[in-house]
Amino acid sequence: MTEAKQKDFIQDKETKIIKGNLSAAYAAKSARVQVISAYPITPQTTVVEKLSEFVDGGLMPGTQYIKVESEHSVMASIVGASIAGTRTFTATAGQGLFYMYEMIHWASSSRLPIVTAIASRGVAPPWNIWADFTDVIAARDTGWMSAFCATHQEIYDEILMSYKVSEDPDVMLPKFVAYGGFILSHTSKPVIIEDQDLVDSYLPPLPDEKGWDHIFIDPERPMMHGNLIMPSGFYSEFRLKIHDTMMKAKEKIKSAANEFKEVFGRDYGNGMVRPYKLDGADVAIIIYGDLALQMEQAVDELRQEGYKVGMVKLRHFRPFPVEDIRDIAKKVKILGVVDRATAFGSPTGGPVSSEVKTSLYNTGIKTKVLPMISGLGGREVSVEEQKDQLKILVKMYETGELPDDLIHGTLWHGKLEVK
Repeated sequence: MTEAKQKDFIQDKETKIIKGNLSAAYAAKSARVQVISAYPITPQTTVVEKLSEFVDGGLMPGTQYIKVESEHSVMASIVGASIAGTRTFTATAGQGLFYMYEMIHWASSSRLPIVTAIASRGVAPPWNIWADFTDVIAARDTGWMSAFCATHQEIYDEILMSYKVSEDPDVMLPKFVAYGGFILSHTSKPVIIEDQDLVDSYLPPLPDEKGWDHIFIDPERPMMHGNLIMPSGFYSEFRLKIHDTMMKAKEKIKSAANEFKEVFGRDYGNGMVRPYKLDGADVAIIIYGDLALQMEQAVDELRQEGYKVGMVKLRHFRPFPVEDIRDIAKKVKILGVVDRATAFGSPTGGPVSSEVKTSLYNTGIKTKVLPMISGLGGREVSVEEQKDQLKILVKMYETGELPDDLIHGTLWHGKLEVK
């Protein structure tokens, strides 16, 4: 092996072979979170288990670890801790996320920068604990920002970027960081654990004893929060402020991703989306989560066969990258959207494809959109199946005709025959 090649194998940063859940736990440790609240639910349990080991082992000095009796209490305790002015963290999935719903709204409406990892799983019944993003996407309208991760490293990195954005004084909104249950949560890959001083230089400083600027618990500065607002009051204006902030957060996300690349050297596109081989493509697919990483291989193989295909990894669902989607649509003739989630009764049956169609409505952009649903409940999706999805788009481009087996305008790829 040449000296140049040997250098490629030298890793001057701490690298661990760990599961995705542990990547989330290490990120919370690196972020110096001050309060963790925990309740176990598959497939996220090992996130909070690892954090308990860190705290009990003295590796997170000063961090408070709270064990509670339900997911509702998890978020309730985190809301209280965040109001008091601390950096907080927890993790959940599926039914556990649903049990939190009342307090999820409390978190966003109180403008609390809570970060929560979601090892996304299918929705019961029937019971399913494998990858399916319906759980986190069902929280679309709660006022939480949400991001998808495709790799173990991205879980670690996105949690750090999420604190950067959520704790920005111009944002102050909570955020979900979602990744596929078992597919990422329980498989092992190399993850770089960054130097603590470097992480500290990237993240905002921890809140001091005065807490956040807008909400606090301080006897020297008494205030009311969570009180009743009459119809003639400013309830509507509060909602508008959350929506307005969410829209403005797009630039904060892009800025955080750009700074992350400068500090740590890892590239996540503009933070909202990451295009892959779009130059010269006639057709492209928008996809998210772990399937996005595999889709890169499908694109590579078809490119070698002469097909002009590309893809876009969607990184954020809220705020939704409307402007980026429009720019992408202008570059290709056919745009497929692969959902690993459901939105029953929506125009397409898939949540992201519905958002994409909404983003393009009334813009004059002529690009055709084909909604697809694939891999629900952790069903295996092979590279060959993804190549088939791309070839379906190519055939649409060449013939101008939609596939014959659409159901309510959507291609349910790889479905079984069920009565």
